[in-house]
Amino acid sequence: MEEILTMVGNFGFPIVVSAYLLVRIEGKLNELSTSITELAKAIAVLEVRGEVK
Repeated sequence: MEEILTMVGNFGFPIVVSAYLLVRIEGKLNELSTSITELAKAIAVLEVRGEVK
């Protein structure tokens, strides 16, 4: 906790909040990317089978 307060004092509140949000969102973006890739593969399989019109 003391490290966070030191960072806020040194870098300013907006920079610390931005960095925190970027770190949190990165993991979710990776999960979304993986999900989109899997969805594209599933759609491709359905198209090959002729199930998608």
